Amino acid sequence: MRVNADFSERVVIRPDEYDWVASPAAGVERMMLDRIGDEVARATTIVRFAPDSYFDAHTHGGGEEFFVLDGVFSDETGDYPTGTYVRNPIGTSHKPHTAEGATIFVKLHQFDEDDTEQFHVDTKTAAFRPGMVKGLSVLPLHSSKSENVALVRWEPGTRFTPHNHWGGEEILVLEGTFEDEHGTYPAGTWIRSPHMSQHKPWSDEGCLIYVKTGHLPQAA
Repeated sequence: MRVNADFSERVVIRPDEYDWVASPAAGVERMMLDRIGDEVARATTIVRFAPDSYFDAHTHGGGEEFFVLDGVFSDETGDYPTGTYVRNPIGTSHKPHTAEGATIFVKLHQFDEDDTEQFHVDTKTAAFRPGMVKGLSVLPLHSSKSENVALVRWEPGTRFTPHNHWGGEEILVLEGTFEDEHGTYPAGTWIRSPHMSQHKPWSDEGCLIYVKTGHLPQAA
């Protein structure tokens, strides 16, 4: 299966374009954002768990990164409420489940072999730091040789300078409305911009976004 598998193309998926498909687990549905492979795949997905649903125990052959969008997501290591960011490196395993239901944004098989730290961050309580322009604040989540991950909060009316995306940029709008010269992106919008693409973003309303940079193929 190949879904948005050409990383030289810019892709935008807004929430009114979601197409939920059933997973092999009862009560678990997926919105596939990009995917190369079948059930075991390099994949970026929004996954929706009904109350009392679960996935069978499995090992992360290529690592797992996820952000809890709503509800409480759980496994043997703990309960992860809305706003929790989790990294499970290559070789880790778990049996995820949820009592009340949960929705997560998850990326699979996208870890470097030497990216081995397993951790989680409660972004609701973590401290943001000032960003590069007035009105911008940043919560760094992870950094390695091939990627940087952060939450970025934009106060209403914040504008950023034009910039190129070395190694690409991936955004999930978590709250509010994000904007650039290409369009307007409400909460739930996923944007993947290829290596060396450019934009000049702003937010009139204010927003909170998940941002990953530097991880896409550098052939444009």
